[in-house]
Amino acid sequence: MKSSRTFGVATAFAISLAWPALVQAQASSPTRADVKAQTKQAVKDRATTPAGEGIPDETKAPDTKSTKTRAERKAQTMEDRKEGQLAPAGTRPDYPKGSKSKGEKTRAERKAETREARKEGKLAPAGEAPTPGK
Repeated sequence: MKSSRTFGVATAFAISLAWPALVQAQASSPTRADVKAQTKQAVKDRATTPAGEGIPDETKAPDTKSTKTRAERKAQTMEDRKEGQLAPAGTRPDYPKGSKSKGEKTRAERKAETREARKEGKLAPAGEAPTPGK
C-alpha cells in the first residue's frame, strides 16, 4: 500500500513539473487552420513545387539543348566521315578493367584458414559482423 501511495505522489509531482512545458508546446505549435492558410498562401505565391517535379526551379539541371541546327550537325558529321574521324558503328570506348590479379593465397589455403578460425571461435556469428568503416 505504501509503494502505490509513493508512486501516486511521484506521478503527481512529475505531472506538475511537466505541465507548463506541455502547455507551452501546445501554444507554440500552429493549428491545423493556420497550416492550411499558410499552404494556400504558398500555392497562391507559387512558392510550392508542382506535383511530380521533385526539385524546385532553382536547382534544375542546366538546359542541354544544342546550339547547332540539324543541318549544321549533319554537315559536321559528313565532314568527319570524309576525314575518317568517326568510330565504326557498334564500337565502344575501352573501359578500365577491374582488378583480375590473383591473390597470394590459393582457394584451398583461404578455406583452411577459415576452418582454423572457426575452430578457434574467431569468426563472428552470421549477421553480427562489425560494420566496415566504423
